[in-house]
Amino acid sequence: MPKTKILDDVSEIKKIDKSNMLSFCVEAPKHYGNAAKLAKTISFDYPKPKTIIVAGMGGSAIGGELLKDWTRDKITIPIEVCREYSLPAYADKSTLVFVISYSGETEESLSVFMDAIKRKCMTVCISSGGALREFAEKLNIPHLRVPSGMAPRATLPYLFVPLPIFLEKIGLVSNVGSEISETIDVLKQVSDSNAPEKPLEHNFSKKMASRICGTIPVVYGFGFYRAVAQRLKTQFNENSKIPAKWEFFPELNHNEIVGWEAVKELAKDFSVILIRDDYEPEAVRQRIEVTKELISKESVKVFEI
Repeated sequence: MPKTKILDDVSEIKKIDKSNMLSFCVEAPKHYGNAAKLAKTISFDYPKPKTIIVAGMGGSAIGGELLKDWTRDKITIPIEVCREYSLPAYADKSTLVFVISYSGETEESLSVFMDAIKRKCMTVCISSGGALREFAEKLNIPHLRVPSGMAPRATLPYLFVPLPIFLEKIGLVSNVGSEISETIDVLKQVSDSNAPEKPLEHNFSKKMASRICGTIPVVYGFGFYRAVAQRLKTQFNENSKIPAKWEFFPELNHNEIVGWEAVKELAKDFSVILIRDDYEPEAVRQRIEVTKELISKESVKVFEI
């Protein structure tokens, strides 16, 4: 069977897709809606913090990166993502700490949880159970229990959506519900237009998959899409089992771009994916266009999403 033909054979895909990630992608709108409903069941009475830390590892941390990008022009309180065993030195009782571990057993997250308790930080936990849930309940710390049994890389809705909802509870942001509703509507459109049953010639995702097959994906984002680029990179790693990398504008124009000038003999081994937006700042748009032109001259495949 030709490599591209398998993209139109759902039964063949299911033989490879042991974690059922295809179904998760199709049902993503439902999961985001369920996550929002769950988050609204948790109540806590914390004052506005001076700093916010999202602690987690791997897929449990990416929600923090997304939150940081999403709030960049919304709140004046700094947000840091902590992928360590302990909190940064500034963390204290004025710090809001989200401790996230899907399994509830992640060593680093449990260590950070205990550190947050010692420092009397305002703490909120998210897990599907495990020791994190047990400790939180014993210490009367707010804990959101999310559905268990999912592949960790598929839990993004449940580990990210609650965060902006929690910030709204504290009064830091507003209109979160409408943004989540809009997100769900967009996800439904994307799910329908890229349905597994839709043939390759009419399916954007399948077309891109067929074109980047056999190459190392390099994902470039900017601003609000830095964490999106990072997330896409890790999905290539975890789902496709291939190496991938990510960078962001404008920083990549000060270092990364130089590397492409000497890559002529390796060009066929890479594909560049540019994350675009109709509302790109003009300065960023110009940098993206120039970068696209430079990379294309080196015969590197360039795609836009």
